[in-house]
Amino acid sequence: MRKEIIKKIITDFHERVLPEIKPRLFSIPVDTKKIVVLTGVRRGGKTYHLYNLSANLVKNKTSLKNILYFNFEDERIDKNTFVLNDILDSYTELYPGLNLAQCYFLFDEIQNVNGWEKFLRRIHEQICPNIYVTGSNATMLSREISTSLRGRSISYEIYPLSFSEYLNFLDIEINLSSSKSLSYISNAFEQFLKWGGFPETIKLDEDIKIKTFQEYFNVMLFRDIIERYNVTQTAILKYFCKRIVAGSSGQFSIHKIYNEIKSQGYKISKDTLYEFQGYVEAIYLAIFVPKYFQSAVKQEFSKKKVYSIDAGLASSIDPFFSKNTGAKLENVLLLELIKSKKTVYYHSNNYECDFLIAENEAINEAIQVCTDTSNSQTLNREVRGLVSACKEYGLKRGMIITLYDEKSYEFDGMKINIMPAYKFILSL
Repeated sequence: MRKEIIKKIITDFHERVLPEIKPRLFSIPVDTKKIVVLTGVRRGGKTYHLYNLSANLVKNKTSLKNILYFNFEDERIDKNTFVLNDILDSYTELYPGLNLAQCYFLFDEIQNVNGWEKFLRRIHEQICPNIYVTGSNATMLSREISTSLRGRSISYEIYPLSFSEYLNFLDIEINLSSSKSLSYISNAFEQFLKWGGFPETIKLDEDIKIKTFQEYFNVMLFRDIIERYNVTQTAILKYFCKRIVAGSSGQFSIHKIYNEIKSQGYKISKDTLYEFQGYVEAIYLAIFVPKYFQSAVKQEFSKKKVYSIDAGLASSIDPFFSKNTGAKLENVLLLELIKSKKTVYYHSNNYECDFLIAENEAINEAIQVCTDTSNSQTLNREVRGLVSACKEYGLKRGMIITLYDEKSYEFDGMKINIMPAYKFILSL
């Protein structure tokens, strides 16, 4: 009976029409002879990367039957009794003439089944080198990859759409020399700032977007954390996760959240809250950015700033965040820097600077985020923080990212460039 279900799942993939997919900036490398591992937030586009790989293989004359796609979140399988080798047995029974060494194995959310790492290693060593894996838990995957799959795999992180990809999904041409194109881009950025880049939500009505984001949050909470880590204090965990989302673009304090929970009469240890923080980071619900120190130890234990994995998700979970344009702009900028493979910190001494960009272990760029520079007091505060960071790290210029303003000027021996966010992002 178990094999019949597996055969049905395999056949369903071979009989369906592959969805038409917009290309993304990253494409899965083919024929690396390594196990290719894609990690990232749930619904961020990992499965569509597998579909896109399948479509490209078929275009290059690979038969669809030579591609085995299997989703381990299919409700028809029982993860507790599942035998991974039944997949191979069922596949060869369906297509007895196939040369498995020339096939492609695509396993979606494989970390849901125990023993997956040994199964992959055996396939890779004995049967076929063409293996592609996705998972929504960075810690779980990286732990097994660093032990059982060491040297056999390469990993990539998949995020919701970047702004460039978002424009492509909307068929908006990127031409910064065209007034018409700039108008479309500027309008699109306002929507991107509000709703983020989860692919499924782009063309949904506003009410449906919000319900979809809230469903994402609930699935991450219950399936990815509570079920996977056997969390019993579910009410506190839910409050903790919402508190992190609500605090996006601000400094994060376990001590503060602990006191809030304690004041409501709940009992929980700080160690448990630190575990919750690890779970939140592992499933890509949020990104924690450290304060820059030359000492790695100080950096690790510094107070972090927290950013939601997507501005649209955060806005749908917390109504106050949805109204805070400055926080949304800073959150979007952080995500775009991360998607562009930048190493990001923040600066805080007497003044704060939102982002420091490091390359080869040295700070080479300082960035401040300010929605509107027309208020002189606001601008002076942002410039002081920027200049403080530039002087400390020996930089001759700094950048302020805004919604619309654009100009350059000298201040205290520093060149200050002010640039609209969409232009800065498209230059990354």
